[in-house]
Amino acid sequence: MNKYFYLISIQYLGYRFHGWQKQPDVKTLHLMVDRTLNFILEGKRFKSLSSGRTDAMVSAEHAAIELFLFEPIEDLNAFLELFNYNLPQDIRALNIKEVDDKFNIIQHSKVKEYLYLFTYGEKCHPFCAPIMTTILDDLDIDVMKQGAKLFEGENYLKSYCYKPTDNGVYNREILLCELVENTIYTANYFPKKSYVLRVKGQGFMRNQIRLMMGTLIDLGKGKLSLDDIRKSLLPNSTVKMHYIAPASGLILNNIEFE
Repeated sequence: MNKYFYLISIQYLGYRFHGWQKQPDVKTLHLMVDRTLNFILEGKRFKSLSSGRTDAMVSAEHAAIELFLFEPIEDLNAFLELFNYNLPQDIRALNIKEVDDKFNIIQHSKVKEYLYLFTYGEKCHPFCAPIMTTILDDLDIDVMKQGAKLFEGENYLKSYCYKPTDNGVYNREILLCELVENTIYTANYFPKKSYVLRVKGQGFMRNQIRLMMGTLIDLGKGKLSLDDIRKSLLPNSTVKMHYIAPASGLILNNIEFE
């Protein structure tokens, strides 16, 4: 039996979902995507596979799914329009293209870029909550910028994995890690200043970026020093970082494919 393969780029606001992966008795992104596909495909056989999972309340500017079908899509533009018409308003399909059977959405995803959006020092408008974390304490942004740069390059990152095991691969490379003023997202109810942690790499462990962000927040509060971060990145470090930054500030910004 012939199979047909399609790559679909999607974006979503994750605030009301319990992450990507299907779970019993909760609303997840994969559940809503598959429900929509089942409806518009009128019960025909299909399978969908994501390039990776996002946690509860994490959003995406550009995620991707691979769709496996046993009948071809005759009109990709019409399919995309119908898909969007029936998806919930907090999920949007950006584009669709046919790929061949050699394409593997997990193995071919080369570089992922995440953003973490935050502000500090004042209580923000409640509308900020779905995509921005607010830290009410004062933060030293300059030292946090220095701390972010320490993560760049190859480091031992066991301290930045939630519940690590003894046989995990913790020597990993971060291609870019920088903390900059936010010029990407704007709204009339946003605070005057907000900031973005931008992180690029080939793959990330469970809660890695949120642990990195939590560490930078503790650095900005004066609870940790730059030396504490340096020591946590040394080979076979046993330092434990405990503060996992809230999920709602994390955004999957882009995925590059080979």
